[in-house]
Amino acid sequence: MTPEGAGVPRPEERLERAVRAAEQALIEYEIAVETFRIEVDNFSRLHHQRLGPVYARLDELDAQIAEARAARTGDPEDRRKADEARARVLPMPGVEELFHGWMDGEGLFPEAEAMLTDQPVQPPQRVRPSDEARKLYRELARKAHPDLAQEDGERARREEFITRVNAAYSRGDETLLRELAEEWAAGPVPKEQGPTPAEELYARLEWLAQRKELLSVVARELEESAIGGMLRLAPDDPDRLLEEIAEQLLAQVSERESELAELLGQE
Repeated sequence: MTPEGAGVPRPEERLERAVRAAEQALIEYEIAVETFRIEVDNFSRLHHQRLGPVYARLDELDAQIAEARAARTGDPEDRRKADEARARVLPMPGVEELFHGWMDGEGLFPEAEAMLTDQPVQPPQRVRPSDEARKLYRELARKAHPDLAQEDGERARREEFITRVNAAYSRGDETLLRELAEEWAAGPVPKEQGPTPAEELYARLEWLAQRKELLSVVARELEESAIGGMLRLAPDDPDRLLEEIAEQLLAQVSERESELAELLGQE
């Protein structure tokens, strides 16, 4: 004879399984969104560093072409277009703006001093986490994610830890990620949670759904951004994409220079 009630699931078990599944799905989604955000940030920085001067040159050429055309025709509409083109060109920064981020209380940073003295300048650091760093990051995020905590103290501990994990991953610091993995393994083990009332489980599911919706908005904004769109064109080789964009921009610069020379009556 089996004991009475044996094998009969508790009413909360189905809800508990749903909560666990929703928690894991949310964590995986957050990992994917954060990974893509870091890729967008890194690509945006490289895009600005490598191609920013070319964009500035194109804006300046557009302004000069419009001004030359207006001077030749005398047409008020051409003059208006020339004024608009010139307004789009970034103004020459003042001295304080020019040196903002280049110096501190002790004077110029080494990189700035190298620029001003024509010394070789170290190229911008390329940050792209290695496969091992990605693996470590995902493992830590799955183990230590704040959404796995239901007590305020434990959640705060996890949030502080994950902040350090995200910072190490954004720098591609594989060594630090390994150290953080060891730190987490040696840390306090979260207490096992006993069965929770059905009302709390429903509230937990509702919170997870709201969190997922907020992340969906972030992901959509990243994907629809200009940099996000570029990354989708070449997710496996963004460096090559930068080279292709640079080639296209340089061709446009050449065309603008020829157009300007023709307007100014130069050969």
